[in-house]
Amino acid sequence: MNTTISNNGLPKLPQAPSGQGSATQNATGTTGSEAASSAGADDRVQLTDSAKAMQEAARTQSGAEVDTKKVEQLRQALASGTYKVDANRIADRMLSLESQLKP
Repeated sequence: MNTTISNNGLPKLPQAPSGQGSATQNATGTTGSEAASSAGADDRVQLTDSAKAMQEAARTQSGAEVDTKKVEQLRQALASGTYKVDANRIADRMLSLESQLKP
């Protein structure tokens, strides 16, 4: 038994008439491609200080060395069931991180 679902089960969207081409005209009389090129000239992105700090932190962390000895100790502790989670320490570090991210 073969079942075929056309269009990935999504409704078929209306298509522009083929004689129109790819540039459509909007209410101001400019075509879509003209509007896109003029809008692109003024587009700008400004990052907040916290976003810049996060980028910098990610940049410095990517080059960090992995302490394989510590990783192996943690792996063994997890496997043996002797690893203990210090919820207060985790909460303190999360609060510290949050305070660093706030402007």
